[in-house]
Amino acid sequence: MSENIRACCSASRNQIEKQGSVDICKEYTTVQGLEEDKDLSDMILIPGGTFLMGTDDKEGFPADGEGPARNVTLSTFLINATAVTNKQFALFIKETNYVTDAERFGWSYVFHSFVSKETGEKVTQVATQTPWWWVVDGADWSHPEGPDSHVDERLDHPAIHISWNDADAYCRWASKRLPTEAEWEYAARGGLVQKRYPWGDELKPGGEHRCNIWQGKFPDKNHASDGYAGTAPVKSYQPNGYGLFNMSGNAWEWCEDWFTPDYHLSSESVNPRGPVSGVARSMRGGSYLCHKSYCNRYRVAARSKNTPDSSAGNIGFRCAADFTG
Repeated sequence: MSENIRACCSASRNQIEKQGSVDICKEYTTVQGLEEDKDLSDMILIPGGTFLMGTDDKEGFPADGEGPARNVTLSTFLINATAVTNKQFALFIKETNYVTDAERFGWSYVFHSFVSKETGEKVTQVATQTPWWWVVDGADWSHPEGPDSHVDERLDHPAIHISWNDADAYCRWASKRLPTEAEWEYAARGGLVQKRYPWGDELKPGGEHRCNIWQGKFPDKNHASDGYAGTAPVKSYQPNGYGLFNMSGNAWEWCEDWFTPDYHLSSESVNPRGPVSGVARSMRGGSYLCHKSYCNRYRVAARSKNTPDSSAGNIGFRCAADFTG
């Protein structure tokens, strides 16, 4: 597997030379009625058990550490039915005044076709090897395509441009945590055994779109026949057997684990939590930019990674929690 195949998933901050801080005048989104979204108990109970994690599927990427399929046992845990939305993240920002990594660095990666002409004229850097990822000054969770964009009409979409650090901070504020990779995959499978997707082995059963991914020729033409060129609302498409939405496609979701391709070969098989340290954190689920011909990582066993301070227009998260009942 070549490195540029991996890089389509998301770009890392270390793929370009470090920039100085950028002074940008921003008009922050004011979201009304935030308090009604403060209910943090909207979680789904996932019963503990043993499942086959990973895959030996011919579509898998062995170099990513997807296989071999092996038995993993998990305790009962809780996980949110959806990714964290822009509305929910706005409440977190309002109550904490937290500054995201994208805001701290002054930029984030935006997919080239979403950048306005005016903003595009100011872009001077792109990600190495993956030039469709543009370095856009002023892009962050509330300005997904740059300072001339906003999330006012996308409050029920997943919060994006979220680094692992940002996701971890939100989870701590919400008295939750990020899911482990094992928990994420177990939940994503929805009770199915070794199926390719959360709903089965067929990508479009009966011709029905079940996830938000790329249709067309990447990276230039997206037919968006699934209804969305960018992110979709978090409750789009049918939920899986556990009632979880968009576990394939839409936006990558951070996991708690540090990423290695071989940790699982010698790790514990009961409640594995990943290596104790590392350089990059694990991501799961794929995004609206994934396509079978290039980044076939919207399968439930697929893995990716990024540095904890990296952010892009296709990276978000959902929360998990220990079950104490």
